[in-house]
Formats: sequence, structure tokens, C-alpha cells
Amino acid sequence: MGRNPAVGRQGPAHHAAVIPTEEAASALAVKQIRSEIGHPETMRRTLRALGLRHHQQVVRVPNNSSVRGMLTKVRHLIEVTPAQES
Repeated sequence: MGRNPAVGRQGPAHHAAVIPTEEAASALAVKQIRSEIGHPETMRRTLRALGLRHHQQVVRVPNNSSVRGMLTKVRHLIEVTPAQES
């Protein structure tokens, strides 16, 4: 009898990024916190389209509906915070 693969990936501790609305921030800082290895090619392409090439890399993206859709697709692989205005 093997280990249950779903252990540790469910419940309130399960990580999924919360994406702010356009009113909350004009730009977002997106950090890749999990690897793309073992995920479908469409998710890998979405990370590349966001500008994320490496694990732990942080990129600044505009907060619009098309970007928020991409972030939703890979929300379990990323961490999203409002970007600092500079």
C-alpha cells in the first residue's frame, strides 16, 4: 500500500494565489514559487508568457483582465502581491 499522493495538497493550507482586482493595484509583482516540472505544457507556456523563466524569479506585470486570466491558470505555482510604485 503506497502513500496517498493527495496528502498535504488539500484543505485551508493548500496554496493558491489570491489575485487583486484592477482597483486594488495597477501593477502586480508575480513570483514563481513552484516548479513547472510535471505540469502540462499549457501551464509552462503561460509561465513563459508572464515572463517567468526560473523558480523564485519575480516579474512585474500590468494588472489587466488578460494577465489576471493567465495568473488564474497557474495560481498554484505563483505568489502575487501588488507591485511597489516607483
